[in-house]
Amino acid sequence: MEKTIDESKQGTSLVLDTKTKNSRKLYIESYGCAMNFADSEVVASILSEDGFSTTQELNEADLVLVNTCSIRDKAEQTIRKRLTEYNKVKKTRPHLKVGVLGCMAERLKDKLLDEEKIVDMVVGPDAYKDLPNLIKEVDSGRDAVNVILSKDETYGDISPVRLNTNGVTAFVSITRGCDNMCTFCVVPFTRGRERSRDPQSILEEVNELWANGFKEITLLGQNVDSYLWYGGGLKKDFEKASDMQKATAVDFSDLLEKVALAQPKMRIRFSTSNPQDMTLDVIRTMAKYKNICNHIHLPVQSGSNRILKAMNRLHTIEEYFELIDNIRKIIPNCAISQDIIAGFPTETEEDHQDTLRALNYVKYDFGYMYMYSERPGTMAGRKMEDDVPDATKKRRLSEIIALQRSHCKIRTEAHLGTVQEVLIEGPSKKSPHEWMGRNEQSTVVVFPKEQYQVGDFVNVQMNSCTSATLIGKAVGYSENN
Repeated sequence: MEKTIDESKQGTSLVLDTKTKNSRKLYIESYGCAMNFADSEVVASILSEDGFSTTQELNEADLVLVNTCSIRDKAEQTIRKRLTEYNKVKKTRPHLKVGVLGCMAERLKDKLLDEEKIVDMVVGPDAYKDLPNLIKEVDSGRDAVNVILSKDETYGDISPVRLNTNGVTAFVSITRGCDNMCTFCVVPFTRGRERSRDPQSILEEVNELWANGFKEITLLGQNVDSYLWYGGGLKKDFEKASDMQKATAVDFSDLLEKVALAQPKMRIRFSTSNPQDMTLDVIRTMAKYKNICNHIHLPVQSGSNRILKAMNRLHTIEEYFELIDNIRKIIPNCAISQDIIAGFPTETEEDHQDTLRALNYVKYDFGYMYMYSERPGTMAGRKMEDDVPDATKKRRLSEIIALQRSHCKIRTEAHLGTVQEVLIEGPSKKSPHEWMGRNEQSTVVVFPKEQYQVGDFVNVQMNSCTSATLIGKAVGYSENN
């Protein structure tokens, strides 16, 4: 649940420039969070070197790969339907091979390969470098599987191609896996234990993106605040590191500073943060560097201490509020967004009211809110009865969404009358005559196109708004342009 899902991107097929020497066609679809979309770029890069060009036409594909998500049941059901559709295409293209990548692949490998026989290949999140070998197995008529979780794979040596990009914003993965073991989350079981990527390889990727015209990056991880590089290996083994390794270790605040200094005109964002791991050093680093955007995605999940404990969230709501207070004190104009789960097992009406009280305390700028759905393999799925009726979950979720929407309006209206820097990301969805971009708080801004172009930093006068979108007029280029 900590991974933000962009519904508008679900099932997007990805394409990159064709290499003339590549004779085979890859159709790759991605579901889930930003981590999955970033992984698809790594996969496309690996297969581009193995003779594949991407296509957005399923009927001309030689290989279909689906990068999957196990966070919500809805995602799994959608992917199963898509796999059925891919297999229908095999009737006209019998040489077509179908593979499943990512979290769902690791969890359901036996069902997908042996029981349902709807795929030829299953590849876990740490095995993408093995794809050329697995494809050879499939080409020779054998099923292929590699879902081994690695202790050190970070894909730091792969330069990801940028798929279907606007050429302005990009994701840069800094960690893989997670150690937190929240009881509702399947990630530690599908992506393995947490390990961090060499900071030098991160800086090289950031510098390359800037050289290629990108203006904003998001440092990405299941829990970016846990980033810790001490020469390689799992974070949990840091206590065994040498004195020299400990003295020269790089934590997330150090990395954030290095990236900000490397490209002072590039906007820096990061996601996702975990309250128990976010330190004031990170907040102070954000305050110190103008190019680090003032927005923190800080999932609360519940306002009830009893439910937080059942979720294995290693903080109380009072500690969470203290962190919020410190953020507001150090960065008064920092936007804060949330994830909330409605209807977690055993949640009572009083627990739900605690969540509404938490919303009222923080008044988040925006959020991602879901009904609890049991995920097989998680601690909650194994040990807890999903005992909150669907009707109750839906009602509680609707109350959470309504309250969050009112807070969105308050936070958005607070920008009115100001002039703010906006990075143009592309045309507005509602009008071809307007640009869409975001301010540093990640609020969407639309304004007339005039002479400006995608990738420009523009100062915009904020004149009106909807509950979540600012409407303004450009008053000139910003000093960052």
